[in-house]
Amino acid sequence: MPLTRFTVVVAFMLLMFLWGSIKTEGRHRHSNSHHRSPKNTISIPPTGAPPLNSNSSNNNHSMSPLPSPAPVDSDSYSLFDVRAYGAVGNGVNDDTNAFKTAWDSACAEMNPSLILVPGGYSCLLKSTIFVGPCQNNIIFQVDGVIVAPDEPDSWPVNSRRNWLVFYRTDGLTLRGGGLIDGKGEKWWDLPCKPHKAKNATAMHGPCDSPVALRFFSSRNVTVEGLKVQNSPQFHFRFDQCRYVTVSSLHISSPALSPNTDGIHVEATENVLIHNSVISNGDDCVSIGAGSLNVHIENITCGPGHGISIGSLGKQNSRACVANVTVKNVVIRHSDNGVRIKTWQGGSGSVSSVTFDSIHMDTVRNPIIIDQYYCLSKSCQNQTSNLFISDITYSNIKGTYDVRSPPVHFGCSDSVPCTNITVTEVELLPAMGQIISDPFCWNVYGTARTMTIPPLACLQEGLPGSVTDIDGNTCY
Repeated sequence: MPLTRFTVVVAFMLLMFLWGSIKTEGRHRHSNSHHRSPKNTISIPPTGAPPLNSNSSNNNHSMSPLPSPAPVDSDSYSLFDVRAYGAVGNGVNDDTNAFKTAWDSACAEMNPSLILVPGGYSCLLKSTIFVGPCQNNIIFQVDGVIVAPDEPDSWPVNSRRNWLVFYRTDGLTLRGGGLIDGKGEKWWDLPCKPHKAKNATAMHGPCDSPVALRFFSSRNVTVEGLKVQNSPQFHFRFDQCRYVTVSSLHISSPALSPNTDGIHVEATENVLIHNSVISNGDDCVSIGAGSLNVHIENITCGPGHGISIGSLGKQNSRACVANVTVKNVVIRHSDNGVRIKTWQGGSGSVSSVTFDSIHMDTVRNPIIIDQYYCLSKSCQNQTSNLFISDITYSNIKGTYDVRSPPVHFGCSDSVPCTNITVTEVELLPAMGQIISDPFCWNVYGTARTMTIPPLACLQEGLPGSVTDIDGNTCY
């Protein structure tokens, strides 16, 4: 019996010695400036790091619950915590250089890297660009807050079009449960924005305002789980990208904030946007020239201007968009529902577009093709336009704002819309009992079922001039 007790004591002491050695080894690993991080150490702040004061006037952000991205196996990534590179995280000090240094270090790392913006910290960033190509795939994990300067006058004159830019960042994942705040309120009220002007002497015409998050020339980009709010202009913009996935986002700005599109894609191919909530002052999602294979699904949109293809063909330019699907979408209290908009004088085509299973709630222009798009009253009539064909509207139901017709097909005088297919459309007035007539101009297509409103204004077959405009198609 005494021998047994002695054996147990010795075994216990040996286990304690081994456990102490393991803990010491873990501390030595964690002391590296970048490293393969041990599990359960990502959220531990360094000694002396200033915690975020939740009562501070600089950080009065409401962090609503968001879907949590899948957990990251931190043993598979080299960790780059922005605090280790000098980020203060109090919402006042400029943390731009710390982020840039963390990015450059992670980009040069041969192993997959994780850049961490930890929860409980608010980092002020000025206009900056994160440049690739990198040696590895990077996860940019935002669990805290990233905030822009709130005074337009504090931005350099030559850096007023973009805030955070990712250029040639193949394999990037931007994710987390945190918040990115563009602080756009003072930008929206600039006197050069006449629709927000406070007096009659305001300057007219567009003025530069930064896009919050812009991705250029990047492949295999994923954005997920974030809350993004109050961008001075577009919240997200993808230019010349390939294979983009956007999911589980919450994008918000006031209904009257000008030109604050939620997500804009331009010259970008193979895009999936899904499972997100967008409310803003412009298009929830807008699809620009050169976009191909865009799939939008499970989006709640509104208030705003709906989901738009365009505007296209401005200043007599050529634009091509094809293979777009918008499916299982709810649009609420918006100025438009699903829209295709082109300028007179342009060329190119919009083809192979499907709008399917969309619920409208008090929406002006739930279904609209507008080939006379113009932002002023001075646009001149021109004969050329984009060729719009093979557009399908299926299972679109709900209510419309009676100030506009539920269906508006305003096609070009010289380039008619063709192969427009309508199935199971039921749009009722949000107020009153009188169903407005649809508007149709130079549109050819078929209503395959009974529709509300009836679409007898669709012309059957193809126009006699269709052979003359086939050369206008892109694909």
